[in-house]
Amino acid sequence: MTAPATTVTVTGAGGQIGYALLFRIAAGAMLGADRAVRLRLLEIPQGLKSAEGAALELQDCAFPLLQDVEISADPRVAFDGAEIALLVGARPRTAGMERADLLAANAGIFGPQGAALNEVAAAGIRVLTVGNPANTNALIASASAPDIPADRFTALTRLDHDRAVAQLAAALDAPVGEVAGVTIWGNHSATQFPDVAHATVAGRPAPELLAERFGGGDAATAWLDGEFIPRVAQRGAEIISVRGSSSAASAANAAISHVRDEQLGTDGRRTSAAVVSTGWYGVPEGLVCSFPVTSDGDGYRVVDGLSLDARGRARLDASVAELVAERDAVRELGVI
Repeated sequence: MTAPATTVTVTGAGGQIGYALLFRIAAGAMLGADRAVRLRLLEIPQGLKSAEGAALELQDCAFPLLQDVEISADPRVAFDGAEIALLVGARPRTAGMERADLLAANAGIFGPQGAALNEVAAAGIRVLTVGNPANTNALIASASAPDIPADRFTALTRLDHDRAVAQLAAALDAPVGEVAGVTIWGNHSATQFPDVAHATVAGRPAPELLAERFGGGDAATAWLDGEFIPRVAQRGAEIISVRGSSSAASAANAAISHVRDEQLGTDGRRTSAAVVSTGWYGVPEGLVCSFPVTSDGDGYRVVDGLSLDARGRARLDASVAELVAERDAVRELGVI
């Protein structure tokens, strides 16, 4: 008997990231080559035409796994029966906008979406927040969905993880497939901490290889702090300056990888995802924070017991302080 199709809702489906996502989901890149999907596209009224155009192209591709596509501007329609939701659409920060204004604008998006998920989504719903500020937007959505377990909500730091893997591989002239154990800690922002202390390259400790490459441990640390960490954290801004617009295909690829690993498992391999903290590594309970994680196909689990030296602890604490400030600002708005 053929398994029923999985209902996947993508918000902001008419945007660039949404466009880059839809065809790969329909082709089986996210859930596997034997899992049919039903796509639900949520857009604001101004974006419906773009989403309709994408739906026409999806039809023209004749994907065997794609059962049907529906488009709506109503979250309760788009999330009805959803088993996986990718919350892509968000209010971007514009010139002169204060952080509090950005949080308030996004609260008006992710609060109602969380409420709609709570009302009409499938019992096993899993939610990935892509739209920035992703960590706190996930917190808002979760707080607005009291009947959905908080651990069903995650935020995307896989793009940061992939960027860190690529930069480390380039520095050591190694294939990216030989890099393992990189971790993104904290917020998906400039305060994030891309950590290679427990990473390996072709089975060898990355810190050891970096010391060889740069002529000593101190020189390697100087490269990590002066070039590697800032470049990973600011890569989005770098792409905007070169491309003229923000990351789209790479963000979509990271979202696909995040959901695929959550749904199909990592086979013991560590990756990074922002999940709701239960006190892991001293991060306050309830914050959506990036940690090292694995999955057995039933959601992400934080990897416990990795050591953080004083340098790493300070960087994580700084990113957590930013998350606390964002949470408190949202509380002042009465959203959570």
